[in-house]
Amino acid sequence: MKILFTGGGTGGHFYPIIAVAEELRTLVKEHKIADLELYFMSETAYNPGELFNNNLIFKKNYAGKLRRYFSILNFFDLFKTLWGVIKSLWDIYLIYPDVVFGKGGYASFPAVFAARILRIPVVIHESDSIPGKVNLWAGKFAQRIALSYPDAATYFPKDKIALTGNPIRKDLNIALTTNAHSFLNLDADIPTLFIIGGSLGSQTINDVVTEALPTLLKKYQVVHQTGKRNIAEVKQIVDAVLLNDTNKDRYHPFDYMDNLTMRSAAGAANLIVSRAGSTIFEIASWGIPSIIIPIDESISHDQTKNAFSYARVGAASVIEEPNLTSNILIAEVNRIMGNPALYESMKVATKQFVHLKAARLIAEELLKICLSHEI
Repeated sequence: MKILFTGGGTGGHFYPIIAVAEELRTLVKEHKIADLELYFMSETAYNPGELFNNNLIFKKNYAGKLRRYFSILNFFDLFKTLWGVIKSLWDIYLIYPDVVFGKGGYASFPAVFAARILRIPVVIHESDSIPGKVNLWAGKFAQRIALSYPDAATYFPKDKIALTGNPIRKDLNIALTTNAHSFLNLDADIPTLFIIGGSLGSQTINDVVTEALPTLLKKYQVVHQTGKRNIAEVKQIVDAVLLNDTNKDRYHPFDYMDNLTMRSAAGAANLIVSRAGSTIFEIASWGIPSIIIPIDESISHDQTKNAFSYARVGAASVIEEPNLTSNILIAEVNRIMGNPALYESMKVATKQFVHLKAARLIAEELLKICLSHEI
């Protein structure tokens, strides 16, 4: 039995695939299946270590982006996508998986298109409340469609969809509270803000946070994931902003966080500030109130819809990027942290949103399709 995964080259596509692969490995042990082979097809391996740990064989592919705006690159990327489709047809024909799992994104198009031509069953997962172009197209012929948000259901055939939530890796879905403060060199008696800018970091959030730091650090300690590209600049600005500040040791920047550091930060955090990508589901699984700052609508419509979909259950507040200033961020942090009743209601509401068995449900469906081919 063979399963091929494909998805765009971001953490929001890659890590849910890893979560499903983890559950497949568990199911293989439970059902004593010895011949399951897993493949991952995309432009980059993204995290080769995670592929190796989960026995995923990487198959490099090529795909061009379809930009929403005019760009000469759209013309050249058409040829890149054509080559990706041809290569996918050949590679997938040689593998001939029992099922192809598409996570969406432009990088998944060649593999899903090839699967369609070769009449291989396709299962897709849509992470956002507004589906992307590839998943909208694939939803017309996909055998099963898993959704993270109920809002996305209107875009797909009702008889194919299942609201599974977003797959979360096993080692991330529970915050690590034991020794979290000491691991991150935090003071357990001071409330902690955990600021997450996404897998690549957010320049906009970084700028607002650094401006707000002198005020925030009077009441809180801040754990800040800046992104690898931004860490040097952030440190330089913070050194200047907090030059003579007696609370400067309360600020803890990280360029990137491994699983242990992320879980520890979650375990220590009282409030999280984050983008509106797949991290929302991790925040919900940790049971922590949050302030969500979606990417501006001119760049990403789905993040704004995601943010308000999550906020509707009462677990988060939303600050839209055009309205984001240091003063507004400070005021919203103080509003939530200074109102115990509101804080507790937000904490309880996170449990209404999270689906901890998402990866398991998807893995079971993929395995069911594989086993049906064995009969």
